[in-house]
Amino acid sequence: MLVQSIDNFTGVNPDALVVSLFEGESSHIDFVKIHVVETKDFEGQYNTTYLLPTLGQFPAPKILVLGCGKRAEFNQNKARILIAKAVKTLAALKLRRIAFDVDFGFDYGKSGTIGAYIGNYSFDKYKNKKSERVDEVYFTKVRPSEIEEGELIAQAMDFARDLSNEPAAYATPQKLADIAQGLEGVETRVYDEAQIREMKMGAYLAVAQGSINPPKFIHMKYSVENPKKRIAIIGKGICFDSGGLDIKPPASMLTMKDDMSGAACVLSIMSVLSRIHPQVEVHGIIAACENMPGGKAYKPGDILTAKNGKTIEVDNTDAEGRLTLADALCYVSELGVDEVIDIATLTGACSVAFGAVCAGILGNNDELVKNVKDAAFELGEKYWELPTYEEYANGLKSEVADMRNTGGRSGGASSAGLFLKEFVSNVKWAHIDIAGVAFLDSPLNEFGKGSTGAGVRALLNYICK
Repeated sequence: MLVQSIDNFTGVNPDALVVSLFEGESSHIDFVKIHVVETKDFEGQYNTTYLLPTLGQFPAPKILVLGCGKRAEFNQNKARILIAKAVKTLAALKLRRIAFDVDFGFDYGKSGTIGAYIGNYSFDKYKNKKSERVDEVYFTKVRPSEIEEGELIAQAMDFARDLSNEPAAYATPQKLADIAQGLEGVETRVYDEAQIREMKMGAYLAVAQGSINPPKFIHMKYSVENPKKRIAIIGKGICFDSGGLDIKPPASMLTMKDDMSGAACVLSIMSVLSRIHPQVEVHGIIAACENMPGGKAYKPGDILTAKNGKTIEVDNTDAEGRLTLADALCYVSELGVDEVIDIATLTGACSVAFGAVCAGILGNNDELVKNVKDAAFELGEKYWELPTYEEYANGLKSEVADMRNTGGRSGGASSAGLFLKEFVSNVKWAHIDIAGVAFLDSPLNEFGKGSTGAGVRALLNYICK
């Protein structure tokens, strides 16, 4: 357990004490008041820090002062970002035991714990020289239950980030299936290629057929007695996306190990449900495969038949994720669930529109979309609703099949969503496009370069609500 609640920081002998300072205010720590506030060396602008050596005159060798900005504008999300920054800063100084005695004005246990884990995270599995990390973090003035909730979410995020950061040679469809079958508290069934063919998932199988690694269709189920709701979450599970025969340029292919970030999100959520105990039934679905340009690869112009019988003309083999999701959506539409949420690194168009700041969301039920958006924002993920005007589907029309798998570059995120809608029947549905936020090319806010565990906080918060 990285984070613990304490009454007084002096009892843990921290290597550094972290305190807060709002603009125009003084500090509740007299030492900081004398050496920082009254000297006006630091005025507390948001997302700034001031490191103060105490030279034996205080119970901690160092004090890190966090600039919190204006108190009226401060919130849980800003607290999480600052705590992540503090942990990262002090870990780099090789300090192992950190205590927070901050005056935020609210219980920051959950958001702060998530921030501490984010700040302490590094994917250094394959490095001989490991990253510096803190060993112990202590919070004052918080409830232990808030820390416990935050820790479960944070551990799920670490799970997802590790898996998305892994090279494709490790995170194969078989590996995802093995992980799913090893989860505690969930019932897992894995379908092999022959069984997938029996289920008539022709769109999904077409994407998979160019790879030597066979596909694995994964169905995990968390059950409770008398569930208040039945939810299915589908994660896009393209373990590597070369683009297929419409091959990507090298620069675009470099990070395509992360094209299973949706699957990593779903696996991580299913891994903690038995410890969180939500009173809902949750189905976790992954259509795992690789999109490769092998001798058996599907081709532009091919016509595929999805599980629901609809035919699809392949306009571009690099629009593969929606084909795997199409059959997965058909599958969950037959489960009798109340709601379906799919999460996918689906379109470059969404990344162009929103950058790395927020994800796109759309669906067939306004209340579901709003509730998922609200749950996301509460724990620091930003979603923006995409339009679903019928004109966006015009580009999906085909002269030789029921539809094409792409609708052109313009409005690509919305047209991809409308493509998926064709495979949803008799169930409330929301689609989340995390293409821009799942994997960062450079640090942003509390996250460093690499996987962010996108969707984990949002969907866990939604499920628990």
